[in-house]
Amino acid sequence: MMKIAVLPGDGIGPEIVAQAVKVLRALGLEMQLDEAPIGGAGYEAAGDPLPADTLALAKAADAVLLGAVGDWKYDSLPRDMRPERGLLRIRKELNLFANLRPALLYAELASASTLKPEVVSGLDLMIVRELTGDIYFGQPRGISTLANGEREGINTMRYNESEIRRIGHVAFQIAMKRNKKVCSVDKANVLEATELWRQVMIEISREYPEVELSHMYVDNAAMQLVRAPKQFDVMVTGNIFGDILSDEASMLTGSIGMLPSASLDANNKGMYEPSHGSAPDIAGKDVANPLATILSVAMMLRYTFNDETNAVRIENAVKQALAEGYRTADIYTDGCKKVKCSEMGDAVVAAL
Repeated sequence: MMKIAVLPGDGIGPEIVAQAVKVLRALGLEMQLDEAPIGGAGYEAAGDPLPADTLALAKAADAVLLGAVGDWKYDSLPRDMRPERGLLRIRKELNLFANLRPALLYAELASASTLKPEVVSGLDLMIVRELTGDIYFGQPRGISTLANGEREGINTMRYNESEIRRIGHVAFQIAMKRNKKVCSVDKANVLEATELWRQVMIEISREYPEVELSHMYVDNAAMQLVRAPKQFDVMVTGNIFGDILSDEASMLTGSIGMLPSASLDANNKGMYEPSHGSAPDIAGKDVANPLATILSVAMMLRYTFNDETNAVRIENAVKQALAEGYRTADIYTDGCKKVKCSEMGDAVVAAL
């Protein structure tokens, strides 16, 4: 029996999660799905973006399926009450240190990318992002007032060796199952925290002699992703660099609405969510693309439940729906069948 905590969240979160759950149920597996609020919905329900009951449910579950959090109407709240703080806290509480973001271009969507088809056709890379350290969590942090009355904002980038080592092993182990290439992204020429990162990655690489390790400064990596993205197999990097690069990589595929993600702990318990945000401007209109969330369910089956068969079934169903011409607005091109969020979910279920 699979125990899954379902956290729809804000904006388009409930709409896309509903389609992912519809696909999951269509597999006919034994499962227990329990829903709880998070983000702005958590604040509305319990005055906290991560209510205690939601956290308890997530800790008791085998896996977590998350929609998205955030809405402009919460921007005036104190920082620790904003929806995004709930997301950061649940990652930290569940010790989800490894974020996996694949960027895979489906052949049917080659024309949807803003890059030339010959640059992106065949793209298949994995970005492994460290998720619980770096400048997002480092101390000291905050906004203070100096003696002269001027305000100063402080954030601290820091990594210890064990944090780097564990994410490095995840990246190398994934590379062993792919094309055996790891590109470690840092800024070792100016940041000591990432100078240590590079040193530790080199040490780890000696345990994986079959894997080719390369290094790239983050500014060059950002350029190379749009110049020649197919040179990469697995990219591994810290929290803030990974946040930026994975969103950049998502647009190589034509739409961020296509990209799933997994955030794993040391035992492969994971939280699975689309790479995109809550898009409050289109919430409730049934026009969002649910495929990233549906593909996140496939990742859940693969990484947490070790069910490769059903993971591939979902991925093939998505490919079939695309091959049959179904497109939500973000990936629509002339000659295709423009469908709503719920209709795309139906198309994937039909393909199953």
